[in-house]
Amino acid sequence: MILRLWSGWTEPAHADAYERLLTRDIAPAILARGVDGLRELRVLRRCPQELDPTEGSEFLTAMTFTDLAAVSAFTGGDPSTSVVPPAARDLLGRFDRQSRHYVSRAVFRDGGGRTSLG
Repeated sequence: MILRLWSGWTEPAHADAYERLLTRDIAPAILARGVDGLRELRVLRRCPQELDPTEGSEFLTAMTFTDLAAVSAFTGGDPSTSVVPPAARDLLGRFDRQSRHYVSRAVFRDGGGRTSLG
């Protein structure tokens, strides 16, 4: 499995609007594309207690794919390319120009269950 991570930051005044756009429109539209190998898409918002108010709000998308070929199918070519729709760009102050990818080696679950993936 490949974990794809991407971060974007908004001004505090745009954080709630961006979260709505991401969770109501963008993420469901990505899943509706039916990309082979896309297994999960998580939207995370950094805890307010950890933020410097002058830096805005940080959002992280974490996507799992079966392999890099599936990531390439999602991006339309280069797997590291960020996929940021125009409506999101309008609300983001800055964002990662390239995504980061990690190969999953093991998953640990509550109760001691371990699944080795690598």
